[in-house]
Amino acid sequence: MTSRIPGADEFTSRPMPREELLRQISPSLALHQIGDDQDQVDALTYEVVRHRLWAITQEMGETLRRMSGSHVVTESNDFNFSICDELGEQVQVGTYNIGLIGSMDLAITWTLRHRSDNPGIAEGDMFLCNDPWIGGGLHQNDAAVLAPIFHDGKLFGWTTAIAHQVDLGGPRPGSFSPSAQDVFGEAVPTPPMKVVRDGVLQRDIADAWVRRSRLPHLVGLDLRAKIAANKNAGEQVLRLITKYGADTVKAVMRRMMNDAESRLRAKLANLPDGTWTAVGYQEQSGTGDRNLHAIKVAMTKEADELVFDFRGTTGQTGIINCPYPGLRAGIVFTMLPLLAGDIPWAAGGLMRCFEIITDEDTITNASFPAAVGKGPFGPAWGAGNLVAEVLARLLDAEPEHRADVQSICNGTTDLCVVSGVDVRGGASKRFVSPIFDVMAGGYGAQVHHDGVDTGGRLIIPSARAPDVEMTEYLYPLLALWRREQTDSGGPGRQRGGMSGSVCYVQHPDQSGRMSLVVSGNGKVANQNVGLAGGYPGNSQLDLVVRGIDGPQLAGVTSIPAGLDDLGGQVEVLPAEGESDLGPGDALYLHWQAGGGYGDPLLREEDSVGEDVRQARVSAGAARDVYGVVLHEDGEVDAAATVATRATLRQRRATDAGVTGLTGEVTSADLSEARRLDDNLAVVGSTVVCVHCSTRIGPLEGGAFVHDLARRETAPTEAGPHIWHDPSEYVDAEIVFRQLLCPGCLTAVNSRVVPVGHPLPHDDYRAWN
Repeated sequence: MTSRIPGADEFTSRPMPREELLRQISPSLALHQIGDDQDQVDALTYEVVRHRLWAITQEMGETLRRMSGSHVVTESNDFNFSICDELGEQVQVGTYNIGLIGSMDLAITWTLRHRSDNPGIAEGDMFLCNDPWIGGGLHQNDAAVLAPIFHDGKLFGWTTAIAHQVDLGGPRPGSFSPSAQDVFGEAVPTPPMKVVRDGVLQRDIADAWVRRSRLPHLVGLDLRAKIAANKNAGEQVLRLITKYGADTVKAVMRRMMNDAESRLRAKLANLPDGTWTAVGYQEQSGTGDRNLHAIKVAMTKEADELVFDFRGTTGQTGIINCPYPGLRAGIVFTMLPLLAGDIPWAAGGLMRCFEIITDEDTITNASFPAAVGKGPFGPAWGAGNLVAEVLARLLDAEPEHRADVQSICNGTTDLCVVSGVDVRGGASKRFVSPIFDVMAGGYGAQVHHDGVDTGGRLIIPSARAPDVEMTEYLYPLLALWRREQTDSGGPGRQRGGMSGSVCYVQHPDQSGRMSLVVSGNGKVANQNVGLAGGYPGNSQLDLVVRGIDGPQLAGVTSIPAGLDDLGGQVEVLPAEGESDLGPGDALYLHWQAGGGYGDPLLREEDSVGEDVRQARVSAGAARDVYGVVLHEDGEVDAAATVATRATLRQRRATDAGVTGLTGEVTSADLSEARRLDDNLAVVGSTVVCVHCSTRIGPLEGGAFVHDLARRETAPTEAGPHIWHDPSEYVDAEIVFRQLLCPGCLTAVNSRVVPVGHPLPHDDYRAWN
């Protein structure tokens, strides 16, 4: 042996200064670089080349989708791709799963540092990687192919293609194990290895790769699809170089990132300085656990930079861990659509605008060999939700950007992997199928708009729920229904977008039992929180109904329309666990909607009436949550509505220990005030209610929060969309907490949280 075997401590990736990276790359690897004096390109050439690079990435997506045989790619768009410079900074990324490119530069950085001398990086090579500690993907099921582009013997740039793989081995179908004690109880993570050498697929590597999977034909086809996407993209970049010159193309790439950086910094510079905090939770760290595990973030905005501080987050435990690249990806997939929606996604430039501070060995910065299969839809997504929350509060405080404010979208995915042997048609073949109907999540409400119903995923702008008929064709399942779910959207002055539910039974020709692996947060402490007093969206709920009437639809005269029509016994599935599905059972999944914005008692009465007519809100929720009473013909009863809303406010006063309402909800004249959000403004150094002009308390250090009235009641007070029995999942006492204006009892902050959840302590340092 001429080189030592790298230890686990080396299998980690962090951003590093460009100069330091250059020192760690083998001198034998020639790089194409340009000086600062070569950065000038005329406007016409810049736009032509920039748009061509964008078109190349889109063509990568088409190549991948057309060649893949996996419904994850072809039906749900759970993949992405990028074009990068010679050191891995991302020049152009796709609009598919943004999480999959949130740390792709880290994977290239690692490859340059650890592969440039042995086995070397040469023209015609490609590297395969699914190691979450290195980057590229968020967990082992995210497999990336990294392809260097050479011109005149020098490394010019990289292209990357990545997609979620349905199964890459491990003890459970789908490669997710709720009972794993460490990464050795999950699918194997593989650091970058040369899968293509001098343009030739390495058969030994490819065979070893597909051998690990229960679905080798799908994994093998996806591998070739990613190689083809990279190959086509690399050839087109070289054609672009032939036409415009290598230095010109590189100058455009550099300017794209610099322009993105400068535009984001300009936006940040116009926002108030301060620190915004948020705390969220992950339920259950694995099979049998009944605890809540906190993620904490303090975002400080100063001048034109952001710092995200995650210190104080729970130590790594069970399966709910993600390494540093996953945490970084969680920030990126939130920032791009929310803060950079009007800026071209040259991600390399955008990522220069923030820093991360984090403790080691935590669920958002896990050390090897922690179990990390839950990383992307656990702590990475959970951290992203908190980042979305603090960004929204930052934007809400600036009138020019209030239109960009959005409550939290569907919180996270509802993972349910169904597997077994498909015996339809007399054949027997193994199948593994995540239920991807859950892609149709609800979007969060905005200041001026309701959230989009079943609009998809914030982190996957091009997400799609698969065609039900395609699911039934591919797998031995039949859908009883897939529909939008009434009352699921978070109540608010603007309502959160609705989510949906789906119910599957086995195909009539199927026999035997299917295995279920389930994992989903937001079943107790909602991930899809509202803003400015808006309520959270629905709790996630997964059930198996045992012994249903008319199993597998045999001999039935009508298709069940709801859970009450199924009969049988309900089994509540855990946040993390396993179960099964037999011929006489039904699988029910109800995924998360978007959070609301603003107090629901302030929603326009006619809007509530229209929601009821469109089956977005039930008549009972209209009355009990929004305080709107309807006549039998569906028209609003104005007098009864006024009385009901007054009663609901008085109930808040009683619960909060406030003796009588001292303020009236009006349109207060606060022309000299500066808004904090929908309900609060600052006059001098004092926070006041914009509805009744009550002076609440001092702004400095967020001290006014302690002067708000506080109400803690049963979670069901938030509405019928909140699952009524948190004790099914955790031992902690869960409450619906509201912080209220002490004058008019308007809701300022509404959360379903454990008792003892900290009060927000935002520090608006630039407001004085």
